[in-house]
Parts: sequence; C-alpha cells; structure tokens
Amino acid sequence: MTLRRSLLTALARSASGVAMTEFALSLPLVLMAGLWGTEEAHLAITHMRINQLAIHIADNASRIGDTSNLESRKIYENDINDLLEGAAIQSGSLDFFNHGRAIVSSLEVNAEDEQYIHWQRCRGTKTWASHYGEEGHVLPISSPGMGPAGAEVQALPDGAVIFVELAYDYEPLIDVPFARGQQITSVASFMVRDKRDLSRIYQRDPASPDPVADCTAITFGG
Repeated sequence: MTLRRSLLTALARSASGVAMTEFALSLPLVLMAGLWGTEEAHLAITHMRINQLAIHIADNASRIGDTSNLESRKIYENDINDLLEGAAIQSGSLDFFNHGRAIVSSLEVNAEDEQYIHWQRCRGTKTWASHYGEEGHVLPISSPGMGPAGAEVQALPDGAVIFVELAYDYEPLIDVPFARGQQITSVASFMVRDKRDLSRIYQRDPASPDPVADCTAITFGG
C-alpha cells in the first residue's frame, strides 16, 4: 500500500508529460495550418503558370506564319496546331488541355468598320465558352473591345489582335475542402506586328488538309 501511494504521489507531482500533451493537442491545428499554407502556395504558383501560358500562346500566335518579302504573311492550320502543341508541352505537369480549355480569337475590323472575331480556334476537354462571342461575332457598338472592363483591346484597320482566353480546373496538391472545385481563368492579347494576310487561315496541302482546332470539339486533350 505504501509503495502504491508513493507511486501515485510521484505521478501526481511529475510534469514530464506536460509538453507532450500540449503537442498532441496542438498537432492537428499545426498540421492543418501547414497543409493550408502548402496548398495556397501551390495554388498561387498554378495561377502564375496559367497566366504565363496565356501570354505564351497569345505572343506566339501573333508571330506565326510564313515570312515573305513579296506578300503578306500567311498563317496555316498546322501553324495553329503546332502553337497549341507547344502550349501543351509548356504546361508540363499541369496537363492543361486535359483539365482546361484554350480559346484563341483573331479580333479584326470588318468592311463596316466594326470590331469582330474573324476566326477562332480552341483546344481542351473542358466545356467552357468564350466570354466575348464565337467566330464571326460582331462586337456591339457599345462594347469598347475584348477584355476585362477597363482593359479592353481593339484591332486597328487592316490589323489584328490575337486574344487568348484560358480556363483550368485546379487540381489540389492535397485533397482538402478549401482547394476543391476551383477554376482558374486568364486572358492575354498581342497585336499582330507583321503584315498578315487576314483573308483566311490556309491549308498547306488542300488535298490532305491538317485538322482544324474546331471550337465545337471538347475532347481534343493534350
């Protein structure tokens, strides 16, 4: 009995387990904060990568085409296909075209001096439509152009602006509730700087045409 009483007294006076108890109680909170911080950093990096991808596509699309000193630069369907394939490679681990969609539009001025989307090409498995209209859409007179409010762009007569819209379903690094179901969107635009043949997009071999990145298709992944 005396030994048992001594052990109970010693146990009551012992403070060696206090830190362990506090650590065990705080561990779930510390772990959640760490996971949340990691996920937020990953989300921020993904936003940056999507923005850079939009700029990459718009910039390259403004440069594609044959170079000739004798005629305006022509663009071909395989130029656009190569452009989108390059974007798929650049997206790397994002696997962009199997989780998102890219819409490339050529904003031009028609014979009535109206801003309109002359042609449009798309790629990606995500179901998502352009915020500014489909191929052939004439922008209303009240619209300042394509782009977010206050940052719209317009084409110049006999010129074109390549406008790119991206939408991506974010894949969480850690499957936690605050990171599920997020959609990342981005836009970018570049003016076509060379004299381009704006009449149409050509086929290099009409007898064996290259595939068209049609915006009605939603299964063309990367």
